[in-house]
Amino acid sequence: MDRFWLKSYPKDVPHDIDANEFASVPSILAHACKQYPENAAYTNFGTTINFSEVDTLSRTFADYLQNTLGLKKGDRLAIMLPNVLQYPIALFAAMRIGVVIINVDPMYTKRELVYQLNDSGAETILFLENFGDTVAASIPETKIKQAICTRVGDCLSFPTSLIINSVLKYIKKLIPSFQIKEMINFKDTLSSGKPNNCIDVELNHDNILFLQYTGGTTGVAKGAILTHGNLVANMLQAGKWIGGNLRAGDTIIAALPIYHIFSMTANILTMMELGCHNLLITNPRDFDGFVKTLKKQKFHSFVGVNTLYRKLLNTKDFNKIDFSSLKLSFAGGMSVTKDVADDWKAITGKPIVEAYGLTETSPAATINPLDLPDYNGFIGLPISSTYIQIKDEEGNDVGIDTEGELCIKGPQVTQGYWQKTEETKIAFTSDGYFRSGDFAMINSDGYIKILDRKKDMILVSGFNVFPNEVEAVLSQHPSILEAAAIGIPDDICGEVVKAYVVKSNPSLDEEELKRYCKEQLTGYKRPKEIVFIDELPKSNVGKILRKNLR
Repeated sequence: MDRFWLKSYPKDVPHDIDANEFASVPSILAHACKQYPENAAYTNFGTTINFSEVDTLSRTFADYLQNTLGLKKGDRLAIMLPNVLQYPIALFAAMRIGVVIINVDPMYTKRELVYQLNDSGAETILFLENFGDTVAASIPETKIKQAICTRVGDCLSFPTSLIINSVLKYIKKLIPSFQIKEMINFKDTLSSGKPNNCIDVELNHDNILFLQYTGGTTGVAKGAILTHGNLVANMLQAGKWIGGNLRAGDTIIAALPIYHIFSMTANILTMMELGCHNLLITNPRDFDGFVKTLKKQKFHSFVGVNTLYRKLLNTKDFNKIDFSSLKLSFAGGMSVTKDVADDWKAITGKPIVEAYGLTETSPAATINPLDLPDYNGFIGLPISSTYIQIKDEEGNDVGIDTEGELCIKGPQVTQGYWQKTEETKIAFTSDGYFRSGDFAMINSDGYIKILDRKKDMILVSGFNVFPNEVEAVLSQHPSILEAAAIGIPDDICGEVVKAYVVKSNPSLDEEELKRYCKEQLTGYKRPKEIVFIDELPKSNVGKILRKNLR
């Protein structure tokens, strides 16, 4: 498929990027620290560190890793943290010395943690003390030799650091009892490390930066191999697309967890390249506290997923936040529903700009133009240096306005899965395109619309039903907060639709909802079963977990 979508590109966005502009992610960090030394880089709980301080602190921790612990190029460091200042410090430290980073969900169970540590080959882990019991229980079954523990307040200014650490331990009692032999204190690494002793190693595009694990929704979790070349390309691709709209010094809300590739690239890496300031939200699920934080700080961009936007919209005093500085609101990770997009714009004055990507694409693959006046229901255009094809089951390109599997090729695409040759082979077409597993179609202007995940499609009497469509209709009902749809076995139709619904109005009943669906959906798309529940199961990024409902 030729790149006919280029005709729809914003005039200031290049058709291609020069990924050779930077040899590695640390070279972009060095450039940013030199260009914006006094700019605020990260803020958490009222403490701000600038780019110069990020440079010094990351060099200090890198010296400890390199010269005290003996980590060398290619070794693995697992980072098991929420959004705290320690995260970017550790991240950039590991990058400088060529260490491969394993981003770990802090909410993992012992089983999940043991698997990921063993599969990745990690021998060092940095973790938050709140999750120390899980780490302690896991270490005997892994190859971990060195465990570094940190507390939420370790990088915060005094007395905030003391207050937060004390409240978490003695009042909220969120710190479990655990013991790890010869455990290292993160604060000690910063006091004993020497920034000038750190020796940056030579890196190129082929060196692995992340083993970024997928959620395992289709089976055992797989580590996508993401190189410095993949991330350099995606940072430049995203930066060229949004750089004309954000400027150095602008504040970005980083509420999605950094360990997820969406926030990692969109917030931490790309905004670093642009000299922007990330406001790290450690616990975005405390929506009342989240709104209070947003009321104190003017911000210019927001990165989120549909469920996060919805929850904020339904939080008290959200409409009292000052949105006068807001320039851009990005969404990805899952489809944005029209009701959420409309409500967000009504309150903030800015539309949600939907983008699309995957762990395997670092993640950005498509983005909408930033000057769209309203939500358009599309995931946008393929970004610079990116090629897409829509393929049928036989691997043929189906062309315009025809549904098929979205397949992607570009410098940001993974080379495959760590130690999983067969899964890697299956993931790519014969001509080198990555199979996204998403059903989509592309129109004559190059805009792509996601219909649904291939694995989530419901087949009713030979007709395809896409859960996203059913969920979007249900979500527009004034008495519904959110909804999910799955397929369940049926003797006559093969499958029928079952809906799980969270009510915003307790008086809503099944009969009223079925009448509404009859008005909005053709017969085979209507839910045959409806279950009202208090909360939908979600990942820590906010994705609704249909597999749990199934």
